[in-house]
Amino acid sequence: MSQEKTAKTNVLIIQPPIVQLNTAYPSGAYLSAFFKSLGHETKWLDLSLALYYEIFSRSGLTKLFSLCEKNALKLADQAEKSGDEATAFNLRRYLAQKDLWIEWIDFITAILRPGSRDNISSGYENAHRFVFGAHVPRGNRMENYLANLGHDLTTDDARSLASFALADLADFITIAFDRNFSLVRYAESLTVSESSFAEVEKGADSPILKEFYESLLRKLEIAEGESLVLISIPFAGTFAAALATGRFFKKQFGDSVYVCFGGGFVNTELRETNEPSLVKYCDAICYDRGYASYKELAMRIEQLGIDSLSGASEPIFKLRQFVNDSGSVCVIPPLGEGSDTYEQSLAYEKEITSSLIPDFSDIDFSQYPRLIDDTNPMHRLWSDGSWIKAYMAHGCYWHKCAFCDVTLDYVKGYCPTNVSKLYQGLLAQCREKGVYGIHFVDEAMPPALMIAFARENIAHGSPITWWGNVRFEKSFTRDVADFLAYGGLIGVSAGLESATGNGLNAIHKGTDLESIVGACCAFKEAGILVHAYMIYGYWWEKEQDLINSMETLRQFYANGLLDSCFWHKFVLTRHSRVYKEWTEGKIPDLKPIDPQEKQNAPLFAKNGLHFEGEKKSQKYGAFLDYSLNQWMHGEDLEKPVQKWFDFQVARPTVPKDFIEKIIEKYEAKRDEIFKKPLPEDKAKIFWLGGEKVPLANGKIGWFYMGEFYTAKKNAPETEFRGKGLCVLP
Repeated sequence: MSQEKTAKTNVLIIQPPIVQLNTAYPSGAYLSAFFKSLGHETKWLDLSLALYYEIFSRSGLTKLFSLCEKNALKLADQAEKSGDEATAFNLRRYLAQKDLWIEWIDFITAILRPGSRDNISSGYENAHRFVFGAHVPRGNRMENYLANLGHDLTTDDARSLASFALADLADFITIAFDRNFSLVRYAESLTVSESSFAEVEKGADSPILKEFYESLLRKLEIAEGESLVLISIPFAGTFAAALATGRFFKKQFGDSVYVCFGGGFVNTELRETNEPSLVKYCDAICYDRGYASYKELAMRIEQLGIDSLSGASEPIFKLRQFVNDSGSVCVIPPLGEGSDTYEQSLAYEKEITSSLIPDFSDIDFSQYPRLIDDTNPMHRLWSDGSWIKAYMAHGCYWHKCAFCDVTLDYVKGYCPTNVSKLYQGLLAQCREKGVYGIHFVDEAMPPALMIAFARENIAHGSPITWWGNVRFEKSFTRDVADFLAYGGLIGVSAGLESATGNGLNAIHKGTDLESIVGACCAFKEAGILVHAYMIYGYWWEKEQDLINSMETLRQFYANGLLDSCFWHKFVLTRHSRVYKEWTEGKIPDLKPIDPQEKQNAPLFAKNGLHFEGEKKSQKYGAFLDYSLNQWMHGEDLEKPVQKWFDFQVARPTVPKDFIEKIIEKYEAKRDEIFKKPLPEDKAKIFWLGGEKVPLANGKIGWFYMGEFYTAKKNAPETEFRGKGLCVLP
């Protein structure tokens, strides 16, 4: 055992590529804040952004074309011989225009950084030349955008055109160089549950990672001395890059680093893995929030040195250790539940979670590209804007939905934050970075905490614009929505999942269509954008259920209740409520199919499961997506839903005025509430209507939400409800 040490541990936090390009993923900010609070030297690197510039730059594209030119020509010849003239033409067009792409790429990336003034490329004049110039590279997506513009082309279209230019280049890379490449891996799902680790780890040697990412890693300036290297893996699409990152650090720095994986993908897919080959890429896997685990780990490194962990046998709270002892790998599982140490660690994590403020000091937001991939204002919030990401509460306050991984602590371990402290900390970050937009991520924001955050924002002059996940529930009344909008809320996203009453009951959603419609009505009346998540392909779902859900969704759009949506295919997981209830014999209709272990190659991750009948719903996916895309852009809202399919489907049994009738109920209930006397507690009453202007005939007037209202000076206060006066619960 090494001599006892007192030096603080160097901590390096890495976000491997590619998550999303317009902003930094929040896990690094929270871990950075946590380790700094313990006094450790901490550095956070967003390698998603770094790889983006490694590829999309003059030197990057020069290298790319030299690496793939022969293969692109070969593929073009093959496509032409098979009759695919379009692919042949496009591949040759990229090569013919390669000098233009290389010349323009720095201008293109600069156009997507409107807040950056680090070079001349981002100016209006170059945007003008990019939009109107004849000597500018073009791809399919760019041409489609121009062909379907719908208005006169102006320099205001430069960011949209630049966004499609990147997408065009990404298409070329995917075809000619690396089929696994994508600009965004945010929602990708890999079928690792059906693969051995030997198959999965091949992704670490993909062309982009080998030729561009590894060279990027070699350029990193790493502090000398013992370091704790934390690699965040939020989604399946980042796992291959995480493997490449861990392998690099273990080869480059040997026993002077301790590499640990964590994040959402780890929490679900690698919950119980004992794969010994992981020792080549990491020394440990950390689950859930990680604060107690990392505190213990950093303390051991600080006191005894990293080499003391090489033969460790003591388990650590929620940390799975991989120890290579004389060529044999020993996997040490996390500390078991029930002990005093375990309970103390849980309490510590809850304390940290409620008070920790993310630290974005290592992030230069001006370098993040702001892509415009859609004209839908809600849909593009995810890719446009340098949002500071944070959570208002960790875990879900409902945690009962059947399809969700509610048995895991990161979902069921609900912990709200101290909103006043959170607001003060985020406002300080906003001022430091010049970014005044907050995106609250993870599970749903509790209504009470949202009201408290809006109250703080109003008290400070409402400098912060914010949006995030909610649950569609009856708590969101018109009064609450008005107050939240006044307090800076611009958009919400929430799970509708199944737009039928029996469907909501089947998935234990804990709400009903009247509550959902009421919440949407209140948000839309308050000017708040609304996004809904939809799911199809449930184990219980028949075609009639899906068509009815689709028809109800259409009516949501036809009545102006939603701005955007996304259809997801139902995935059965071992950590979901429905699977737990199936093991208890409560859901006999569900018939899971355990994946078959391959001879001499056991499955790597076993969270995702197939079930009997799941493939029956696949044929609907493309038509659900296409119809939804039209509705999101105000097109074909009256087209019968069964007409979207090129095969015969059931007609909906939902009345054509179903949602309209529910809206009428909402309006009647809202108006009844507005007539009730105001509460005696004046702290619950807020005037949001601005200055009241005196008018003739003893009246007053005021503007509220773009409307001009009048009333008698001595009119009862109830007449001001919904017109600037709101009452909070």
